[in-house]
Amino acid sequence: MSTVFQFLAKGGPVMIPIVGLSIATVASALERAIFWSRLLRAEKRIVHDVLEAAHYNLDTAAEIAFKAQDQPIGRFLFSALRLQDPTPETFRLALQTTGEEEFIEMRRGNRLLETVVAVAPLLGLLGTVTGLIVTFVNLKIGGGGSSVDTSKAAEGIGEALITTAGGMIVAIVALLILRVSTTFQGKQVEYFSKVAGKLELIYRHLWYERSQIPEESRSQFANREF
Repeated sequence: MSTVFQFLAKGGPVMIPIVGLSIATVASALERAIFWSRLLRAEKRIVHDVLEAAHYNLDTAAEIAFKAQDQPIGRFLFSALRLQDPTPETFRLALQTTGEEEFIEMRRGNRLLETVVAVAPLLGLLGTVTGLIVTFVNLKIGGGGSSVDTSKAAEGIGEALITTAGGMIVAIVALLILRVSTTFQGKQVEYFSKVAGKLELIYRHLWYERSQIPEESRSQFANREF
């Protein structure tokens, strides 16, 4: 571990913000990994249970969704199922509004990673410039003598190379994490849209339209296949 610190220290003061960005990147990656693993592990079961219950009893479906409010999909489904006899338009609006709120939560951390991708290479470039400055200062060109402090000049070159590599590595890792996150986010938008369509269809066909037909015709309506 001390060897790692010694190596990073050779990068000069510019390595401090680069290391800070790397820590923020790793922390964001771990947080998003936990978030997505919990979400993907539970949401299909929740959706299956809610949609199955919605065919027979909306209150039961709402109760299942309520118990799953620790998950985005649970909050999403419950937002519409908790309404009392809504119109299909109100039902859809509740899903859309809650969906947008959940998508904002899913995109949390994106701006941090975008900032790291943009700033880390610039910090690496800054370290390159400061390292070269140190190198040329220690070469003592034009100083009236021929002496050259090669060890300090080598330190300047090392600082330039280490900061450049450090900035690029942090930026690449952050970019990869960002791409993976945006892929998951895009798939969730599609999945939420599909689930919302299924739930709305069940509500409109089995519950709303049934409530709009005369009482004597409901038994015939209930026998139709869905």
